[in-house]
Order: sequence, then structure tokens, then C-alpha cells
Amino acid sequence: MYGKLQSILMAGVIAATGMLVQDANAFTRQAATIDGANSDIVKVAIARKPAAKYQRRVVKLDTDEAPGTIIVDTNNKFLYYVEGNNRATRYGIGVGRDGFGWSGVMKVQRMAEWPTWVPPREMVARERKKGRILPDRVEGVKGNLNNPLGARALYLYKGRNDSGFRIHGTNEPWSIGLNMSSGCIRMMNKDVVHLYDRAQIGAKVIVVGPGNRQGKVRFNDQGVDYFRQLFASFE
Repeated sequence: MYGKLQSILMAGVIAATGMLVQDANAFTRQAATIDGANSDIVKVAIARKPAAKYQRRVVKLDTDEAPGTIIVDTNNKFLYYVEGNNRATRYGIGVGRDGFGWSGVMKVQRMAEWPTWVPPREMVARERKKGRILPDRVEGVKGNLNNPLGARALYLYKGRNDSGFRIHGTNEPWSIGLNMSSGCIRMMNKDVVHLYDRAQIGAKVIVVGPGNRQGKVRFNDQGVDYFRQLFASFE
């Protein structure tokens, strides 16, 4: 009996892995319609992948935060979307490089598909000193796979004020798991699409990072929920 159950579970894990591959392929097809199936950008996006531990997973998360809350653990490079019943979807992320890390509590006040990237004035000035001229702030960079904001963006506000920080996709998927951004939270494009389809305007976002300005927050990642992960892979 035990052997049969073990075989069933193993078959389920194999099936789930196949669905994850299909999920990635589905995004590649969507991306190709925007930027061309044979473009160098698409080829690089497929070839350079983050470490396996940053793949999307359903985990057991001990927290008293409400369902729909987003918790960003910048130290371990994970973002959690709280599902309720001590479960969450965990995504791998890239975070701010030295001097650009931050912490606090924000809200999602705007969401966009294939957003236009307009570089902040501070970034324009900073990069100009290095001899790098960024795109025009009036037109920006329209949504495509070469856009630093990737496939989706969630805009973070403090009260009524735009913080300037975003949770967004990236044209550098290999940077997931690293400290490379100017403070924004980077996700793989297929993951930010997954989060975007679940997140809501007004969602609470807790960023746990330098300065501990997020206040008290309890979240304990107790590992992958293999049973729910199996069913989540068929979404």
C-alpha cells in the first residue's frame, strides 16, 4: 500500500514539473508575439535562468497577515503572496544593491501590463555622471522584453504618494536572487504575471529589509507544501 502511494505521489511530482515547463513555454510564446520569436532578447531570456530555489512554490507560511498581503523578504530574496490557512505562494526576487535597500509598509495603488518605463530623475542624473544617457523621460521605453519593468508592474504607494518603488518583471532574469536593482523588487516575467493576476489594488505590501521600518511582522516559511504545489502547477 505504501509503495503504491509513493508511486502515485512521484507521478504527481513529475506531472507538476511538466506543467511548470509548460508555464514557462507559454510565457515565452506570449513574449515572442511582442518582440519576435527569433530575437536575441527572447533567446537570452530562455538561456539564462535563476537558481532552482527561486522557482515559484506553494509553501506553508506561519503568519497572521491577512490573505492578499504581500511580504517581501529582501534578506532571503523571496516574495510571499499570502493565501490564507497558513499557506502562501513564494516567488524568487532580485532586490536593491548596496545603498539601495529599504524597508517599510506600502500599498499597491496602480497596476500595469507591459508598462512603460520612465527612468526617475535621480537615476538619470546618477547615470549621466557615469557617461550613460538614459531614455527620454517624456516618452520613456514602451512595453516590450527589452523594457527594465518587464511584463507587469505593481506600483507601491505610501499613503497618496508614489514611493517610486515597484514590484515588476525584468529583462535580466539571471539577476533574480541578487542585489542589483535601485530599490525595486524584480521578479521573473512569468512570476510577475502570476502575481499580477492575483494581487489587488489596495493590497498591503510589507518590505522586510534594512532599517526595520516595516515594524513587527511575523512570517515563518515552513517549506514547500507538496500536496498544494501539485495542484497549483495545473493553474
